[in-house]
Amino acid sequence: LPYDSSASVECLVEPMEPHYGGGVIVNPDFNAGLRGWSAFGYGSVAEGASVATGNRYAVAGNRTRPYHSVSQKVYLQNDTHYTLSAWLQVSHGVAADVWAVVKTADDFIHVGGAVAKPGCWSMLKGGFTAANAGRAEIYFESNATVDIWVDSVSLKPFSKEEWAAHRTESTRAVRRKMVRLQAKDSGGNPLQGAEVSVENVRSSFPLGAAMSREILTNPGYQQWFTSRFTVTTFENEMKWYSTEPAPGREDYTVPDAMLALAKQHGIGVRGHNVFWDDPKQQPRWVQSLPYPDLLAAASRRIRSFVSRYAGQVIAWDVVNENLHYSFFERQFGWDASTAFYAAARLLDAGSALMFMNDYNTLEQPGDMAAAPGRYVDRLRQIIASYPENGAGMAIGLEGHFTTPNIPYMRAALDSLAQIGLPVWLTEVDVAGGPSQAQHLEEVLREAYAHPAVQGVILWSAWRPQGCYVMCLTDNNFRNLPQGDVVDRLLAEWRTAAQTGTTDEQGYFQAEVAHGDYKVTVSHPSLNTSVSQSVTVDLGSGNHFFIQA
Repeated sequence: LPYDSSASVECLVEPMEPHYGGGVIVNPDFNAGLRGWSAFGYGSVAEGASVATGNRYAVAGNRTRPYHSVSQKVYLQNDTHYTLSAWLQVSHGVAADVWAVVKTADDFIHVGGAVAKPGCWSMLKGGFTAANAGRAEIYFESNATVDIWVDSVSLKPFSKEEWAAHRTESTRAVRRKMVRLQAKDSGGNPLQGAEVSVENVRSSFPLGAAMSREILTNPGYQQWFTSRFTVTTFENEMKWYSTEPAPGREDYTVPDAMLALAKQHGIGVRGHNVFWDDPKQQPRWVQSLPYPDLLAAASRRIRSFVSRYAGQVIAWDVVNENLHYSFFERQFGWDASTAFYAAARLLDAGSALMFMNDYNTLEQPGDMAAAPGRYVDRLRQIIASYPENGAGMAIGLEGHFTTPNIPYMRAALDSLAQIGLPVWLTEVDVAGGPSQAQHLEEVLREAYAHPAVQGVILWSAWRPQGCYVMCLTDNNFRNLPQGDVVDRLLAEWRTAAQTGTTDEQGYFQAEVAHGDYKVTVSHPSLNTSVSQSVTVDLGSGNHFFIQA
């Protein structure tokens, strides 16, 4: 059965049909009343129906506790991925956070959340992995005491083999292409029996890592890093507290040198970050500034920093962690961040993407501050005041994982993909432990396979005293297991050199990963071999002519 990647971030008049016909859920659309459903806790459950269409749904009422809800008992399979979806609405008042929860014999698992609104239906899409077989119960939870309306519920199991097969299928569709190369002589005639070689010059998928200032003075670090990565983020060196440690005393010496090194090796740099909304991450001298002085300091910061590197970086994290913190909003008003994004675009009017960068949108289904719906709502607030209706905006998902919830990660990406902006995983690391390398590989494969994801940065900057959470090498730049994972995937995602012979019509066919290639053609009728550059990407055709 194919995986259903459809999702919605809109609030609809009527809910869509349940995915997979509901999967293992009995009576998923409530067309048979409340059969299969019951009250969870001491609330009540009743049938509801749309006056306009007659669509039927469940109403969880008399709610005095967050867990008072509607529920259904299911039996979970061992070591199995589950994808869950539902459509939710609240009876009145303002929007409310609603979680889907799976109660097992020994745990309560948050598997996804949605911002439910009165008057229209919002989709919750999530997932989880069942570690053990056994009985469980699915219910919905909210701190708001309003009635919760529930419809079109689905719970679909996939074995890990099926999940991996879906991922492989998606990878081939979005990262690879079968190309036909036709060799012709100077007269336009096909060259039969020509020897063709296809050599990868550069992969088009940006996989990079954070770097620290240590790289400037450590040749081993330089060699290890520059031989692998095509993009980077400076871990701390561009942050405000690094470039202006005292008021008016700006020092860009270190990031200037790091940028020069990256340019020398053709490595793109993300500008991280212009501002950080966490009060604890401001320069010390900024934290207690009165309003006029803070406004002047912030204006100086954005003009100085963005103007200095405009046209030299591929992206800007304009306001970091804006979903969880609000330092500048508390000081300047609710629209402070939107003003910063507009100013950054005016200061760098080139092709650099402007990112909204935050954590837990992929990592933690229980963190409603960063749920996909919340992320989209905040992004739309920024876009509403942003030049050109959001052109050049992008989605930054940090990706600081403990034990990755892979089904939830895919579901969250499905939801965010609906608004059509580029998605990057910007600070990927995985908590330490015996499964760290395995978990990292799962996260990277899932990201690479998703069509919305356009780049990944690993948060693994090396420092002799240790990395933030996850290192890829030891202090002698010998790979740790996590580094071996990265090298293995880099090799897998980069097409190995291919050779062959053209057919009677001069064609040679090969499946290649998206990227830049050098194609060389040799034939007895030619005085010398002929080479030509070819770029293969999702938007290109699959037929290339090599003129000898």
